[in-house]
Amino acid sequence: MQAFFEFLRQYPYLLLFFVVGLAVYIGRANVKGYGLGMVAGAIVVGAGISVWASSYGVKLELNNFAKSLFYYLFMYGVGLRVGPSFINSLRGDGIKFVFLAVVSSVLGLTLVVLGAKLFALPPGAAGGMLAGSQTMSAAIGSAEQAVTSGVVKLPEGMKPEEASGMIALSYGITYIWGTVGIILICKYLPRWWGVDAKAAAKQYEREYGVKDLEGGGLTGYRQFGLRAYRLENPATVGMSIAKFRAINPEYRIVNVGRNGEPQGADPELVLQKGDIVALGGSTEHLTEKMGLIGPEVADAKTLGIPMDQAEIVVFNKDVVGRTFESFRDTAIAGQLQVTKVERGGVQIPAGLKTKLERMDIVSVVGLKSAVNELGEKWGRIARANTSTDLLTLSVGMIIGFLIGMIEFPAFGAKIGLGNAGGLLLSGVIVSSIVSRLRFFGNTPNAARNVLEDLGLVVFVAIVGVNAGAGLLSQLTGAIALKIFIVGFIACTIPPFIVWAIGFHVFKINPAVLMGGVAGARSHSGPCREAAVEIQSSVPWIGFPVGYAVSGILLTIFGYFAMILAQ
Repeated sequence: MQAFFEFLRQYPYLLLFFVVGLAVYIGRANVKGYGLGMVAGAIVVGAGISVWASSYGVKLELNNFAKSLFYYLFMYGVGLRVGPSFINSLRGDGIKFVFLAVVSSVLGLTLVVLGAKLFALPPGAAGGMLAGSQTMSAAIGSAEQAVTSGVVKLPEGMKPEEASGMIALSYGITYIWGTVGIILICKYLPRWWGVDAKAAAKQYEREYGVKDLEGGGLTGYRQFGLRAYRLENPATVGMSIAKFRAINPEYRIVNVGRNGEPQGADPELVLQKGDIVALGGSTEHLTEKMGLIGPEVADAKTLGIPMDQAEIVVFNKDVVGRTFESFRDTAIAGQLQVTKVERGGVQIPAGLKTKLERMDIVSVVGLKSAVNELGEKWGRIARANTSTDLLTLSVGMIIGFLIGMIEFPAFGAKIGLGNAGGLLLSGVIVSSIVSRLRFFGNTPNAARNVLEDLGLVVFVAIVGVNAGAGLLSQLTGAIALKIFIVGFIACTIPPFIVWAIGFHVFKINPAVLMGGVAGARSHSGPCREAAVEIQSSVPWIGFPVGYAVSGILLTIFGYFAMILAQ
């Protein structure tokens, strides 16, 4: 084995991606749905291989520049993801979920700092416990920033590498309960409170007509349809398209074929016997009143109407706050179908009574003319684009580094957001501006996911490898137990307080609040389990706002946990 570890030491790139690949593989493994995930897997694998190698006298180490670079890319990617929803959450009903996220994040920080001081834990423990207990792996990086920037004063004789090792160690000890604990708490909180969340979800579904996201796989059902009929019904012959629409508002005549040639769909066009009428509407309506026009036919020319699909960014103030139901009587209502609604980067179940919010992303499919018209009325159309504007990426990164240079006096020293916090803020700013300017500076979701996923897992893998050799010298049973206790408390208490405030003070629907609690911890796992538990997608309604806010706060709090725990 010594030869193998020597080989890895000589070829650091092989070492890095060996750790990353193994971490991803191990992270996919689970027991009844519970697993480490690739980020925690990277800490375990990286530290484990490093400790194993040290037992053969081989010290494995990876470049700190690469570690910082990948973390900075990750932070910028996070800013891009949460930017529009974070800005948009600071108004309306979103304020409630913002408050819950702030309460949860501040409580987590407070409990970790108090625990670190009470047990006199070594430097680095506070940052790692915050990251693990709140399942916010990004906080590892901001905690490390506090060490490398010199803001945290280390005891005499303690090296920065040892503090980084303690961050990684504390994260690993607290992460397991941080993940499993919040899932169990969020899943069973309503039951412990004596609340029937399943009934509350059904009530919400009835009131707002929300759809089920869990059953959203590929099926043969299509909500919207376009069919052609030969006009033979005498009661319809002689009607104008406008009059037909007035009598049958659930249908849209989108084209008329006459003598083999398409005539369009002018409202004043009078229907004649033998016309081929292209009729659009919901599948349910198209199967009703089968004799309204005449027999169905397959007329390629009449049905040869351009179709389109697009994502529409809700931007127009006139439509913000309106429900989908309020657009039923518009001329384009039967010409397209809403297929998906995203809020804050998270798909939410949407129904007829769902209110549109600024910066919602609404995916539609239907007639090209209707899609374009809806885009003009609601905001802007975001066409699919697989290219990434690297110029905007570069400018955004530069802005982030400049913001990170800003410092102000506090806690007896000069502190600031640092590079990581600056890049997070820069991503928020850039994504908010880009979303308002027809997506100039495009960064597709796939590219952003690479920034986040690869950036974080590589960073954590390097942290694990570099910290591993010193872990054995720092780890004792007493320290590990103290760290676990603090992490257990910091994970367990905040969700109960957040639930109590949301349920008793804000009177939030319990099913929605389950998602709100998960969002306040910036963890999608509890929301997914809550949805399965009550057999409804309603918890996802309360998830996006808290998810965006707590993601930013907890990331930055890793830095402050290190400072306050001194």
